Amino acid sequence: MIICNIYFSLFLILSLLLFFLSLNFMLMDYCMIIEYVFLSLNSSNFVMSILLDWMSLLFMSFVLFISSMVIFYSKEYMEGDFNLIRFILLVVMFVLSMMLLIISPNLISILLGWDGLGLVSYCLVIYYQNIKSFNAGMLTALSNRVGDVALLISIAWMLNYGSWNYYYYLEFMKEDMAMKFICYLVVLAAFTKSAQIPFSSWLPAAMAAPTPVSALVHSSTLVTAGVYLLIRFNFAFPKELIMISLLISSLTMFMSGLGANFEFDLKKIIALSTLSQLGLMMSILLLGSHKLAFFHLLTHALFKALLFMCAGNVIHSFNNCQDIRYLGCMVMKMPITCTLFNICNFSLCGLPFLSGFYSKDLIVEFMTMNYLNILIYLLFYISIGLTVSYSFRLVYYSLSGDMNFMSMNLMNEKISFMLKGMMGLIFFVIISGSLLNWLMFIPPYFICLPFWLKIMTLLMVFSGMYLGYEIAKFKINYKLKSLSFINFSSFLALMWNMPIISTLGINYYPIMMGEKYLMSFDQGWMEYYGSQNLGNLLSSFSQFLQFMSLNHLKIFFMLMVIWLGVLLLMM
Repeated sequence: MIICNIYFSLFLILSLLLFFLSLNFMLMDYCMIIEYVFLSLNSSNFVMSILLDWMSLLFMSFVLFISSMVIFYSKEYMEGDFNLIRFILLVVMFVLSMMLLIISPNLISILLGWDGLGLVSYCLVIYYQNIKSFNAGMLTALSNRVGDVALLISIAWMLNYGSWNYYYYLEFMKEDMAMKFICYLVVLAAFTKSAQIPFSSWLPAAMAAPTPVSALVHSSTLVTAGVYLLIRFNFAFPKELIMISLLISSLTMFMSGLGANFEFDLKKIIALSTLSQLGLMMSILLLGSHKLAFFHLLTHALFKALLFMCAGNVIHSFNNCQDIRYLGCMVMKMPITCTLFNICNFSLCGLPFLSGFYSKDLIVEFMTMNYLNILIYLLFYISIGLTVSYSFRLVYYSLSGDMNFMSMNLMNEKISFMLKGMMGLIFFVIISGSLLNWLMFIPPYFICLPFWLKIMTLLMVFSGMYLGYEIAKFKINYKLKSLSFINFSSFLALMWNMPIISTLGINYYPIMMGEKYLMSFDQGWMEYYGSQNLGNLLSSFSQFLQFMSLNHLKIFFMLMVIWLGVLLLMM
């Protein structure tokens, strides 16, 4: 308990300080690079570089604020856990790794933070130590290793410039072939960390971690690291890379929105919504507005953290049950949690004047202003509709109907650490959109659209509401039980079979070949003609020699008799 209070207070104070410092940097238009020389050997300097500008300071402020609330929330959520101190220290290591990544203008220190996030996330995902969490942890770690390798190769390519401080070279070296290659590798690294297609399967699997970790991972740390890295590299993207990446990120947004509408696990629905928002951030970033992507990253971090915290409270009260079909009429038993949960859901939808509205509406209108093909337009607008659809499906399951859980349950709502931690975030979930909008976009975005395109977002929101209501009602009534529909819905819920492709698709043939090798060679012909047969030969030979040594007198006399017999025959 004491360690929770210490880190909660420390992170909260640091968050406030960094927020006001970022405002100062923003208004004064400051950017500061601090270089600390660790060691100077002959003509080589070992230097640690720190980049402080309004963006890094503001992001650190948000990460620390959300972390402080999550640690405060964990005091009650993880109560009774034998390894509470270890859990809190792991969370603190996770946050510090993210801090290192945020303030680095240098690929080496970025790799330290990047790998720190990967290693600590593995430890947190396998925290409950059962077969499901071990599998999820391995999938998470190995998916992220692809990006780590890409980052290592880009570090090797940065040697062409004589320094690893990429920040100095982005603008004027962007036409250089080496910088293009580095950008390809960085985008690959960012796609693995932010779980874009084809690396999407680890994100829902990482839900095996405790809920406070999910709140931290899915809001402001692990998954946003890839987006943040691309925001830093946004000046140097080659045109051909932009179009391919834009298609992949738009498809990720569409695929996760579809999957969330057919999923029944509460935490997985919220994880898929994170994936959808990551696709949105990546898309707008690749369309050329890194500020808008950063704006949505910050607003999304707040409401997604609170959404997970509300889900954790619900799961706690429902005796660790995560199936949304058991919810119903929650507002009678848990009114505060239900209110906070639905405010976050509406913010995620982009309902007017909540924080999500300011960023999402601006992003979609900015995208509509661009000259793009019809596919990107359709993917964007359908994805908005799907986001609202799965959000209202959750609202329907949580608010309407009768209680579907056991008659004897533990559902109660006292003002506790969990609720206080959640209430610490709700104020910012409501006001952060307009506040950041006023702060970040001092020269306003001028967007001129015809009437129908202007209200297109609102139309998609309302059509998504209706679709979500119909899907929820339809699934409850079980009107259609055909096998083809069940197969189709499971295909969509499994994210187009991506978890199967990422696991069995990669290791099925190697495992099958390994089994054949084991049966045919290791325990087959090689065993017979190799070590086993050699062992048998040596064993029988040593037995023969032992027999000879034990009966040497008999053998000697027998040989003498044979020799005498031969002599007699010769005479």
